[in-house]
Order: sequence, then C-alpha cells, then structure tokens
Amino acid sequence: MKPPRKVQFVARESYRMRRLMDAARFLPIFGFVLVLLPLMRTSTDTEVPPTAVESTYLFIVWFCLVLVAFVMSLGLRRALDPPKQAQPPLPQRRNGGTDPETQRDDVL
Repeated sequence: MKPPRKVQFVARESYRMRRLMDAARFLPIFGFVLVLLPLMRTSTDTEVPPTAVESTYLFIVWFCLVLVAFVMSLGLRRALDPPKQAQPPLPQRRNGGTDPETQRDDVL
C-alpha cells in the first residue's frame, strides 16, 4: 500500500490571483470563439442569413466581454497594485508656512 501523499499548501489569495490572470488571458480566445459561432452555423431553410438576430447576438457578446473584462480588471488591479505608503509631512517654518526649498512638487 502506498503512503498517503503529502498535501501541498497553496496560499489562497495568490492562487485566486493566478486563476484570475489565467482567465484574463483566456478571455480573448473565448470571445473570438463566441464571435465566430454565427459564422459556423449553417441555415438550410433560407438563403439569407438572419442579420438582425446575428447582429443582436454580436452586440450582446461584445457587451458581456467588456463587462467581464472590467470586472476582471478590478480584481487584478487590487491584487497587483502595490500598497499605498503614507508620505511624510512637510517641514513647517516657524511662522506656520511651509519652506519653499523643501516643498515637494507632487503636492498641490
């Protein structure tokens, strides 16, 4: 009898982030297949393809792909952005104003 396999621990957040990144890479391929589906369908009952139905289908597929990409980008942005660090306060002069020589350019 074989000894039990050791379970490999994978951190939950990094695992989810990698799966979300994989899904984001696969989304264009999935969208391409969905866009090609009306072309692969052959209709034998009429010679003219139903343009209104196909254009509605393409619009719905496009809208859903944009929506899914937006939701994925929100999840990836939160996971991949570095945490914001607090900037140190500006040095104060004796009269209460800031010193123009030590004032940072990025502060408005």
